[in-house]
Amino acid sequence: MNLVRPRPIWRAQQRERVEDRRWPGWEVVIGIEVHAQIKSRKKLFSAHTNEAPNTAVSCFDAALPGTLPSLNPKCVELAVRTALALNAHVQRRSAFDRKHYFYPDLPSGYQITQRYAPLARGGYLKLSRGDVTVRITQLQLEQDTAKSTFHADRRVSLVDLNRAGSGLMEIISEPDMRSPEEAGDYVRTLQTLLRAVGSSDGSMELGSLRCDINVSVNRHGQPPGTRCEIKNLNSIKFTMTAITSEVFRHIELLESGRTVPQETRGFDEDKAETFKLRSKEDSPDYRYMPDPNPPTAASLSGECHESEYIERVRSSMPELPSETRVRLLSMGLSERDADVLMTVDAGREVGFDGEIGKGAVAYFTDLVCGRDPKIVDDSRSPRPGWPARKETFSDNPVSVKHMGELIDMVQSGKVTGTSGKTLLRHMISHRSLDSPSKLAKELGLIALSRDDSSLVKEWCLEAIEELPQQAEAVKKGNLPVLNKLVGKVMKLGKGRANAEIVRTLLLALLRQER
Repeated sequence: MNLVRPRPIWRAQQRERVEDRRWPGWEVVIGIEVHAQIKSRKKLFSAHTNEAPNTAVSCFDAALPGTLPSLNPKCVELAVRTALALNAHVQRRSAFDRKHYFYPDLPSGYQITQRYAPLARGGYLKLSRGDVTVRITQLQLEQDTAKSTFHADRRVSLVDLNRAGSGLMEIISEPDMRSPEEAGDYVRTLQTLLRAVGSSDGSMELGSLRCDINVSVNRHGQPPGTRCEIKNLNSIKFTMTAITSEVFRHIELLESGRTVPQETRGFDEDKAETFKLRSKEDSPDYRYMPDPNPPTAASLSGECHESEYIERVRSSMPELPSETRVRLLSMGLSERDADVLMTVDAGREVGFDGEIGKGAVAYFTDLVCGRDPKIVDDSRSPRPGWPARKETFSDNPVSVKHMGELIDMVQSGKVTGTSGKTLLRHMISHRSLDSPSKLAKELGLIALSRDDSSLVKEWCLEAIEELPQQAEAVKKGNLPVLNKLVGKVMKLGKGRANAEIVRTLLLALLRQER
Protein backbone atom coordinates (compact mmCIF):
# COMPACT_ATOMS: atom_id res chain seq x y z
CA MET A 1 0.00 0.00 0.00
CA ASN A 2 1.56 3.29 -1.09
CA LEU A 3 1.29 5.84 1.72
CA VAL A 4 3.44 8.52 0.13
CA ARG A 5 1.37 11.59 -0.64
CA PRO A 6 2.46 14.76 -2.39
CA ARG A 7 3.41 17.70 -0.23
CA PRO A 8 0.47 20.12 0.25
CA ILE A 9 0.42 22.98 -2.21
CA TRP A 10 1.54 26.32 -0.79
CA ARG A 11 -1.88 27.99 -1.15
CA ALA A 12 -1.61 31.59 -0.04
CA GLN A 13 -4.77 33.41 0.93
CA GLN A 14 -5.73 36.32 -1.30
CA ARG A 15 -5.14 39.47 0.70
CA GLU A 16 -5.48 43.14 -0.10
CA ARG A 17 -2.17 44.44 -1.38
CA VAL A 18 -0.18 46.28 1.28
CA GLU A 19 3.11 47.91 0.31
CA ASP A 20 5.83 47.33 2.90
CA ARG A 21 8.53 49.99 2.87
CA ARG A 22 11.12 47.42 3.92
CA TRP A 23 10.69 45.45 0.67
CA PRO A 24 8.74 47.53 -1.90
CA GLY A 25 7.23 45.54 -4.76
CA TRP A 26 7.55 42.22 -2.93
CA GLU A 27 4.95 40.15 -1.10
CA VAL A 28 5.88 37.98 1.89
CA VAL A 29 3.94 34.77 2.57
CA ILE A 30 4.27 33.15 5.99
CA GLY A 31 2.91 29.96 7.51
CA ILE A 32 3.68 28.68 11.00
CA GLU A 33 3.86 25.26 12.61
CA VAL A 34 3.57 25.58 16.39
CA HIS A 35 4.62 22.72 18.65
CA ALA A 36 2.95 23.20 22.04
CA GLN A 37 3.75 20.83 24.88
CA ILE A 38 0.57 19.56 26.54
CA LYS A 39 0.39 20.38 30.24
CA SER A 40 -0.34 16.86 31.47
CA ARG A 41 0.97 14.97 34.48
CA LYS A 42 1.72 12.03 32.20
CA LYS A 43 3.43 11.76 28.84
CA LEU A 44 1.55 10.93 25.66
CA PHE A 45 2.22 7.18 25.85
CA SER A 46 3.75 6.60 29.30
CA ALA A 47 3.16 7.55 32.94
CA HIS A 48 6.33 9.56 33.58
CA THR A 49 6.71 13.35 33.90
CA ASN A 50 9.76 15.58 33.70
CA GLU A 51 12.07 15.69 36.71
CA ALA A 52 15.87 15.72 37.11
CA PRO A 53 17.75 14.76 33.88
CA ASN A 54 17.19 11.16 32.78
CA THR A 55 15.17 10.24 35.89
CA ALA A 56 11.68 10.28 34.34
CA VAL A 57 12.27 7.74 31.60
CA SER A 58 10.08 4.69 31.15
CA CYS A 59 11.11 1.63 29.19
CA PHE A 60 8.92 2.84 26.34
CA ASP A 61 10.55 6.30 26.36
CA ALA A 62 13.96 4.64 26.02
CA ALA A 63 12.62 2.44 23.16
CA LEU A 64 13.48 -0.84 24.86
CA PRO A 65 12.39 -3.87 22.79
CA GLY A 66 8.96 -5.26 23.56
CA THR A 67 7.51 -2.10 25.12
CA LEU A 68 4.13 -0.82 23.97
CA PRO A 69 2.53 2.61 24.20
CA SER A 70 -0.55 3.41 26.27
CA LEU A 71 -2.35 6.52 25.07
CA ASN A 72 -3.00 9.18 27.73
CA PRO A 73 -6.68 10.24 27.46
CA LYS A 74 -5.99 13.58 29.18
CA CYS A 75 -3.65 14.63 26.38
CA VAL A 76 -6.40 13.87 23.89
CA GLU A 77 -8.99 15.82 25.91
CA LEU A 78 -6.75 18.91 26.14
CA ALA A 79 -6.02 18.70 22.42
CA VAL A 80 -9.75 18.48 21.67
CA ARG A 81 -10.30 21.48 23.94
CA THR A 82 -7.71 23.41 21.92
CA ALA A 83 -9.27 22.34 18.62
CA LEU A 84 -12.68 23.59 19.74
CA ALA A 85 -11.16 26.90 20.84
CA LEU A 86 -9.64 27.22 17.34
CA ASN A 87 -13.04 26.55 15.73
CA ALA A 88 -11.60 23.39 14.17
CA HIS A 89 -13.53 20.26 13.19
CA VAL A 90 -12.64 17.31 15.41
CA GLN A 91 -12.31 14.23 13.19
CA ARG A 92 -14.53 11.19 13.77
CA ARG A 93 -11.50 9.01 13.09
CA SER A 94 -8.00 9.85 14.26
CA ALA A 95 -4.93 7.61 13.88
CA PHE A 96 -1.18 7.65 14.51
CA ASP A 97 1.71 7.26 12.08
CA ARG A 98 5.43 6.68 12.39
CA LYS A 99 7.77 9.35 11.07
CA HIS A 100 11.23 7.84 10.61
CA TYR A 101 14.50 9.68 11.07
CA PHE A 102 17.69 8.95 12.96
CA TYR A 103 18.97 11.41 15.53
CA PRO A 104 20.31 11.05 19.12
CA ASP A 105 17.19 12.66 20.59
CA LEU A 106 14.93 9.95 19.10
CA PRO A 107 15.79 6.58 20.69
CA SER A 108 13.33 4.50 18.64
CA GLY A 109 14.39 5.95 15.28
CA TYR A 110 10.86 7.16 14.60
CA GLN A 111 8.41 9.66 16.06
CA ILE A 112 4.75 8.77 16.65
CA THR A 113 2.70 11.53 15.05
CA GLN A 114 -0.47 12.09 13.01
CA ARG A 115 0.09 12.93 9.38
CA TYR A 116 -2.80 11.36 7.51
CA ALA A 117 -5.63 11.26 10.10
CA PRO A 118 -5.03 14.14 12.52
CA LEU A 119 -7.17 14.89 15.54
CA ALA A 120 -8.74 17.99 13.96
CA ARG A 121 -8.81 19.85 10.65
CA GLY A 122 -9.77 23.36 9.62
CA GLY A 123 -10.50 26.19 12.01
CA TYR A 124 -9.16 29.70 12.32
CA LEU A 125 -7.59 32.19 14.72
CA LYS A 126 -8.41 35.89 14.59
CA LEU A 127 -5.40 38.07 15.36
CA SER A 128 -5.54 40.73 18.03
CA ARG A 129 -4.57 43.54 15.66
CA GLY A 130 -6.24 44.45 12.41
CA ASP A 131 -8.92 42.47 10.66
CA VAL A 132 -6.71 39.43 10.00
CA THR A 133 -7.87 35.83 10.33
CA VAL A 134 -5.36 32.98 10.01
CA ARG A 135 -6.76 29.65 8.87
CA ILE A 136 -5.72 26.46 10.64
CA THR A 137 -4.82 23.48 8.45
CA GLN A 138 -4.84 20.84 11.15
CA LEU A 139 -4.07 20.03 14.77
CA GLN A 140 -2.30 16.76 15.45
CA LEU A 141 -0.90 14.89 18.43
CA GLU A 142 2.67 13.66 18.50
CA GLN A 143 5.56 12.70 20.75
CA ASP A 144 8.15 15.23 21.78
CA THR A 145 11.79 14.29 21.31
CA ALA A 146 14.51 14.15 23.94
CA LYS A 147 16.53 17.28 24.69
CA SER A 148 20.06 17.63 23.30
CA THR A 149 22.47 20.09 24.93
CA PHE A 150 25.86 20.90 23.37
CA HIS A 151 28.68 21.88 25.73
CA ALA A 152 31.17 23.91 23.72
CA ASP A 153 33.95 23.78 26.33
CA ARG A 154 33.78 19.99 26.61
CA ARG A 155 32.84 19.53 22.94
CA VAL A 156 30.19 16.96 23.79
CA SER A 157 26.42 16.74 23.36
CA LEU A 158 24.35 15.46 26.26
CA VAL A 159 20.93 13.88 25.78
CA ASP A 160 18.20 14.14 28.43
CA LEU A 161 15.42 11.61 27.79
CA ASN A 162 13.00 13.15 30.29
CA ARG A 163 11.25 15.12 27.56
CA ALA A 164 11.10 12.13 25.20
CA GLY A 165 7.51 11.07 24.69
CA SER A 166 5.90 14.17 26.22
CA GLY A 167 2.64 15.05 24.52
CA LEU A 168 2.78 17.71 21.83
CA MET A 169 0.12 19.48 19.83
CA GLU A 170 1.33 20.49 16.40
CA ILE A 171 -0.86 23.33 15.16
CA ILE A 172 -0.29 24.03 11.47
CA SER A 173 -1.49 27.28 9.96
CA GLU A 174 -2.23 28.14 6.36
CA PRO A 175 0.17 30.67 4.75
CA ASP A 176 -2.07 33.62 5.61
CA MET A 177 0.41 36.00 7.28
CA ARG A 178 2.10 38.76 5.33
CA SER A 179 4.62 40.34 7.71
CA PRO A 180 6.86 39.48 10.66
CA GLU A 181 4.53 41.53 12.86
CA GLU A 182 1.50 39.43 11.89
CA ALA A 183 3.49 36.27 12.61
CA GLY A 184 4.43 37.59 16.05
CA ASP A 185 0.80 38.53 16.71
CA TYR A 186 -0.30 35.03 15.68
CA VAL A 187 2.08 33.31 18.10
CA ARG A 188 1.18 35.72 20.91
CA THR A 189 -2.57 35.27 20.35
CA LEU A 190 -2.19 31.49 20.19
CA GLN A 191 -0.18 31.54 23.43
CA THR A 192 -3.00 33.41 25.17
CA LEU A 193 -5.60 30.95 23.87
CA LEU A 194 -3.61 27.87 24.96
CA ARG A 195 -3.22 29.28 28.46
CA ALA A 196 -6.87 30.30 28.61
CA VAL A 197 -8.10 26.75 27.88
CA GLY A 198 -5.41 25.19 30.11
CA SER A 199 -3.90 22.91 27.48
CA SER A 200 -0.35 24.34 27.56
CA ASP A 201 1.60 26.95 29.50
CA GLY A 202 2.91 28.22 26.14
CA SER A 203 6.29 29.17 27.59
CA MET A 204 8.75 29.71 24.75
CA GLU A 205 11.51 30.50 27.27
CA LEU A 206 11.16 27.05 28.87
CA GLY A 207 10.80 25.28 25.54
CA SER A 208 7.17 24.20 25.93
CA LEU A 209 6.22 26.15 22.80
CA ARG A 210 8.41 26.17 19.70
CA CYS A 211 7.80 27.48 16.20
CA ASP A 212 8.81 26.36 12.72
CA ILE A 213 8.31 29.20 10.25
CA ASN A 214 7.74 28.72 6.51
CA VAL A 215 8.64 31.80 4.45
CA SER A 216 8.39 32.58 0.74
CA VAL A 217 8.69 35.78 -1.28
CA ASN A 218 7.15 36.77 -4.61
CA ARG A 219 6.44 39.85 -6.69
CA HIS A 220 2.98 41.32 -6.18
CA GLY A 221 0.46 39.52 -8.39
CA GLN A 222 2.69 36.48 -8.98
CA PRO A 223 2.37 33.00 -7.42
CA PRO A 224 4.15 32.36 -4.10
CA GLY A 225 7.83 31.61 -4.38
CA THR A 226 9.87 28.71 -3.02
CA ARG A 227 9.41 28.37 0.69
CA CYS A 228 12.11 27.72 3.26
CA GLU A 229 11.52 26.50 6.78
CA ILE A 230 13.21 28.05 9.83
CA LYS A 231 13.29 25.51 12.67
CA ASN A 232 12.88 25.73 16.44
CA LEU A 233 12.38 29.42 17.14
CA ASN A 234 11.89 29.94 20.87
CA SER A 235 10.81 33.56 21.25
CA ILE A 236 8.47 35.95 19.49
CA LYS A 237 11.28 38.48 19.08
CA PHE A 238 13.54 35.92 17.40
CA THR A 239 10.64 34.74 15.25
CA MET A 240 10.11 38.22 13.84
CA THR A 241 13.85 38.82 13.41
CA ALA A 242 14.37 35.47 11.67
CA ILE A 243 11.54 36.15 9.22
CA THR A 244 12.94 39.59 8.39
CA SER A 245 16.41 38.14 7.79
CA GLU A 246 15.02 35.36 5.60
CA VAL A 247 12.91 37.76 3.52
CA PHE A 248 15.92 39.92 2.72
CA ARG A 249 17.93 36.79 1.83
CA HIS A 250 15.23 35.63 -0.61
CA ILE A 251 14.97 39.07 -2.21
CA GLU A 252 18.74 39.29 -2.64
CA LEU A 253 18.81 35.90 -4.39
CA LEU A 254 15.87 36.71 -6.68
CA GLU A 255 17.09 40.18 -7.64
CA SER A 256 20.48 38.75 -8.60
CA GLY A 257 18.81 36.28 -10.99
CA ARG A 258 19.31 33.21 -8.82
CA THR A 259 16.68 30.81 -7.47
CA VAL A 260 15.78 30.14 -3.86
CA PRO A 261 16.55 26.49 -2.99
CA GLN A 262 14.00 24.73 -0.82
CA GLU A 263 15.78 23.94 2.43
CA THR A 264 15.53 23.81 6.20
CA ARG A 265 17.34 26.58 8.05
CA GLY A 266 18.28 27.50 11.59
CA PHE A 267 18.55 30.91 13.21
CA ASP A 268 21.74 32.40 14.67
CA GLU A 269 20.59 34.65 17.52
CA ASP A 270 23.95 36.44 17.81
CA LYS A 271 24.21 37.28 14.09
CA ALA A 272 20.43 37.76 13.69
CA GLU A 273 20.44 35.74 10.48
CA THR A 274 19.40 32.30 9.26
CA PHE A 275 21.76 29.54 8.17
CA LYS A 276 21.34 26.30 6.22
CA LEU A 277 20.73 23.10 8.16
CA ARG A 278 19.88 20.66 5.37
CA SER A 279 18.03 20.32 2.10
CA LYS A 280 14.28 20.17 2.66
CA GLU A 281 12.96 16.69 3.32
CA ASP A 282 9.71 15.50 1.81
CA SER A 283 7.33 12.71 2.75
CA PRO A 284 9.38 9.89 1.16
CA ASP A 285 12.41 10.90 3.25
CA TYR A 286 10.49 10.22 6.45
CA ARG A 287 9.00 6.88 5.25
CA TYR A 288 5.65 7.46 6.96
CA MET A 289 3.71 4.35 7.88
CA PRO A 290 0.69 3.64 10.14
CA ASP A 291 1.62 2.85 13.74
CA PRO A 292 -0.19 -0.37 14.70
CA ASN A 293 0.15 0.04 18.47
CA PRO A 294 -1.63 3.15 19.83
CA PRO A 295 -5.44 3.17 19.76
CA THR A 296 -7.21 5.80 17.74
CA ALA A 297 -7.98 8.98 19.64
CA ALA A 298 -11.66 8.59 18.83
CA SER A 299 -11.84 5.36 20.83
CA LEU A 300 -11.10 7.27 24.03
CA SER A 301 -14.69 8.41 24.24
CA GLY A 302 -15.46 4.90 25.54
CA GLU A 303 -19.14 4.15 25.61
CA CYS A 304 -20.00 7.72 24.61
CA HIS A 305 -20.77 8.66 21.05
CA GLU A 306 -18.15 10.94 19.49
CA SER A 307 -20.51 13.92 19.54
CA GLU A 308 -21.30 13.33 23.22
CA TYR A 309 -17.60 13.20 24.04
CA ILE A 310 -16.91 16.43 22.19
CA GLU A 311 -19.86 18.19 23.86
CA ARG A 312 -18.63 17.01 27.24
CA VAL A 313 -15.22 18.55 26.52
CA ARG A 314 -16.87 21.71 25.21
CA SER A 315 -18.96 22.09 28.37
CA SER A 316 -15.82 21.90 30.54
CA MET A 317 -14.00 24.64 28.63
CA PRO A 318 -13.29 27.95 30.36
CA GLU A 319 -14.12 31.32 28.83
CA LEU A 320 -12.12 32.08 25.68
CA PRO A 321 -10.09 35.31 25.40
CA SER A 322 -12.41 36.74 22.72
CA GLU A 323 -15.41 36.16 25.01
CA THR A 324 -13.58 37.65 27.98
CA ARG A 325 -12.78 40.81 26.03
CA VAL A 326 -16.42 41.29 24.98
CA ARG A 327 -17.57 40.82 28.58
CA LEU A 328 -15.06 43.35 29.95
CA LEU A 329 -16.05 45.93 27.35
CA SER A 330 -19.73 45.37 28.14
CA MET A 331 -18.94 46.17 31.79
CA GLY A 332 -17.86 49.65 30.72
CA LEU A 333 -14.09 49.25 30.57
CA SER A 334 -12.13 50.96 27.83
CA GLU A 335 -10.30 48.85 25.25
CA ARG A 336 -6.99 49.87 26.81
CA ASP A 337 -8.02 48.78 30.33
CA ALA A 338 -9.46 45.53 29.01
CA ASP A 339 -6.18 44.84 27.18
CA VAL A 340 -4.17 45.52 30.36
CA LEU A 341 -6.27 43.07 32.38
CA MET A 342 -6.06 40.40 29.68
CA THR A 343 -2.30 40.89 29.32
CA VAL A 344 -1.88 40.23 33.04
CA ASP A 345 -4.22 37.26 32.76
CA ALA A 346 -2.28 35.84 29.80
CA GLY A 347 0.71 35.30 32.08
CA ARG A 348 -1.17 33.24 34.66
CA GLU A 349 0.12 29.82 35.56
CA VAL A 350 -1.41 26.77 33.92
CA GLY A 351 -1.65 23.67 36.09
CA PHE A 352 -1.48 20.06 34.97
CA ASP A 353 -4.34 18.36 33.13
CA GLY A 354 -6.18 21.56 32.31
CA GLU A 355 -6.21 23.07 35.81
CA ILE A 356 -6.23 26.86 35.54
CA GLY A 357 -5.42 29.18 38.43
CA LYS A 358 -7.55 32.20 39.21
CA GLY A 359 -6.26 35.07 37.11
CA ALA A 360 -6.55 38.84 37.05
CA VAL A 361 -9.84 38.87 35.11
CA ALA A 362 -11.59 36.54 37.59
CA TYR A 363 -10.16 38.61 40.47
CA PHE A 364 -11.43 41.80 38.86
CA THR A 365 -14.86 40.28 38.19
CA ASP A 366 -15.25 39.25 41.84
CA LEU A 367 -14.04 42.68 42.94
CA VAL A 368 -16.60 44.48 40.79
CA CYS A 369 -19.53 42.74 42.50
CA GLY A 370 -21.62 45.61 43.96
CA ARG A 371 -19.12 48.26 42.82
CA ASP A 372 -18.70 50.48 39.79
CA PRO A 373 -16.27 48.70 37.38
CA LYS A 374 -14.75 52.03 36.33
CA ILE A 375 -13.98 52.88 39.96
CA VAL A 376 -12.44 49.45 40.58
CA ASP A 377 -10.27 49.77 37.46
CA ASP A 378 -9.56 53.50 37.89
CA SER A 379 -5.83 54.26 37.92
CA ARG A 380 -6.38 56.39 41.04
CA SER A 381 -7.64 53.39 42.99
CA PRO A 382 -5.08 51.01 44.50
CA ARG A 383 -4.54 48.07 42.12
CA PRO A 384 -3.65 44.57 43.27
CA GLY A 385 -0.45 44.42 41.20
CA TRP A 386 0.56 48.10 41.36
CA PRO A 387 3.30 47.88 44.02
CA ALA A 388 4.44 44.41 42.95
CA ARG A 389 5.10 44.86 39.25
CA LYS A 390 8.01 42.43 39.37
CA GLU A 391 5.84 39.63 40.74
CA THR A 392 3.34 37.49 38.90
CA PHE A 393 -0.32 37.93 39.67
CA SER A 394 -0.44 34.52 41.32
CA ASP A 395 1.93 35.92 44.00
CA ASN A 396 -0.63 38.55 45.03
CA PRO A 397 -1.53 37.86 48.70
CA VAL A 398 -4.41 40.36 48.90
CA SER A 399 -7.78 38.64 48.93
CA VAL A 400 -10.75 39.97 46.98
CA LYS A 401 -12.46 40.76 50.31
CA HIS A 402 -9.57 42.87 51.61
CA MET A 403 -9.00 44.55 48.26
CA GLY A 404 -12.67 45.48 48.09
CA GLU A 405 -12.57 46.86 51.62
CA LEU A 406 -9.53 48.97 50.75
CA ILE A 407 -11.20 50.42 47.64
CA ASP A 408 -14.33 51.21 49.69
CA MET A 409 -12.19 52.98 52.30
CA VAL A 410 -10.61 55.16 49.59
CA GLN A 411 -13.99 55.94 48.00
CA SER A 412 -15.57 56.85 51.35
CA GLY A 413 -12.65 59.09 52.27
CA LYS A 414 -11.63 57.00 55.29
CA VAL A 415 -8.14 56.90 53.77
CA THR A 416 -6.71 59.00 50.96
CA GLY A 417 -5.61 57.54 47.63
CA THR A 418 -1.97 58.04 48.63
CA SER A 419 -2.50 56.29 51.97
CA GLY A 420 -4.40 53.53 50.17
CA LYS A 421 -1.40 52.77 47.98
CA THR A 422 0.90 52.87 51.01
CA LEU A 423 -1.43 50.49 52.81
CA LEU A 424 -1.57 48.13 49.82
CA ARG A 425 2.21 48.14 49.52
CA HIS A 426 2.42 47.14 53.17
CA MET A 427 -0.17 44.37 52.73
CA ILE A 428 1.79 42.87 49.83
CA SER A 429 5.34 43.29 51.13
CA HIS A 430 4.45 41.96 54.60
CA ARG A 431 1.89 39.49 53.23
CA SER A 432 -0.41 40.62 56.01
CA LEU A 433 -3.74 38.87 56.54
CA ASP A 434 -5.14 41.63 58.76
CA SER A 435 -8.02 43.74 57.45
CA PRO A 436 -7.18 47.09 55.82
CA SER A 437 -9.18 48.93 58.52
CA LYS A 438 -7.07 47.42 61.29
CA LEU A 439 -3.81 48.07 59.46
CA ALA A 440 -4.77 51.66 58.66
CA LYS A 441 -5.26 52.37 62.38
CA GLU A 442 -2.02 50.61 63.38
CA LEU A 443 0.02 52.48 60.74
CA GLY A 444 -1.63 55.83 61.41
CA LEU A 445 -3.03 56.12 57.88
CA ILE A 446 -6.61 57.11 58.71
CA ALA A 447 -7.47 60.30 56.79
CA LEU A 448 -7.64 63.55 58.76
CA SER A 449 -11.03 65.10 59.31
CA ARG A 450 -11.82 68.79 58.88
CA ASP A 451 -11.39 69.18 62.64
CA ASP A 452 -7.69 68.49 62.15
CA SER A 453 -7.14 71.56 59.96
CA SER A 454 -4.72 73.03 62.50
CA LEU A 455 -2.43 70.01 62.07
CA VAL A 456 -2.56 70.34 58.28
CA LYS A 457 -1.71 74.04 58.62
CA GLU A 458 1.37 73.14 60.69
CA TRP A 459 2.56 70.79 57.94
CA CYS A 460 1.98 73.47 55.32
CA LEU A 461 4.03 76.01 57.25
CA GLU A 462 6.79 73.45 57.76
CA ALA A 463 6.83 72.66 54.03
CA ILE A 464 7.06 76.38 53.13
CA GLU A 465 9.94 76.76 55.57
CA GLU A 466 11.84 73.72 54.19
CA LEU A 467 11.26 74.66 50.51
CA PRO A 468 11.74 78.46 50.42
CA GLN A 469 12.72 78.63 46.73
CA GLN A 470 9.61 76.77 45.63
CA ALA A 471 7.45 78.89 47.91
CA GLU A 472 8.89 82.06 46.42
CA ALA A 473 8.29 80.78 42.90
CA VAL A 474 4.63 80.15 43.70
CA LYS A 475 4.31 83.66 45.13
CA LYS A 476 5.56 85.02 41.78
CA GLY A 477 2.87 83.11 39.88
CA ASN A 478 4.63 79.84 39.00
CA LEU A 479 1.73 77.62 40.11
CA PRO A 480 3.04 74.26 38.74
CA VAL A 481 5.78 74.43 41.40
CA LEU A 482 3.02 74.20 44.00
CA ASN A 483 2.92 70.44 43.39
CA LYS A 484 6.30 70.07 45.10
CA LEU A 485 4.99 71.81 48.20
CA VAL A 486 1.87 69.67 48.17
CA GLY A 487 4.02 66.56 47.89
CA LYS A 488 6.11 67.68 50.83
CA VAL A 489 3.00 68.19 52.97
CA MET A 490 1.66 64.77 51.99
CA LYS A 491 4.97 63.21 52.97
CA LEU A 492 4.94 64.96 56.35
CA GLY A 493 1.40 63.74 56.96
CA LYS A 494 2.04 60.20 55.64
CA GLY A 495 -0.62 60.79 52.98
CA ARG A 496 -3.41 61.33 55.52
CA ALA A 497 -4.27 64.86 54.37
CA ASN A 498 -6.61 65.64 51.50
CA ALA A 499 -4.50 66.92 48.60
CA GLU A 500 -7.07 69.47 47.46
CA ILE A 501 -7.41 70.91 50.96
CA VAL A 502 -3.60 71.10 51.22
CA ARG A 503 -3.37 72.89 47.89
CA THR A 504 -6.01 75.45 48.89
CA LEU A 505 -4.41 76.08 52.27
CA LEU A 506 -0.91 76.48 50.80
CA LEU A 507 -2.13 79.07 48.30
CA ALA A 508 -3.89 81.02 51.07
CA LEU A 509 -0.79 81.01 53.27
CA LEU A 510 1.54 82.08 50.46
CA ARG A 511 -0.76 84.91 49.36
CA GLN A 512 -0.86 86.20 52.92
CA GLU A 513 2.95 86.43 52.95
CA ARG A 514 3.12 88.55 49.80
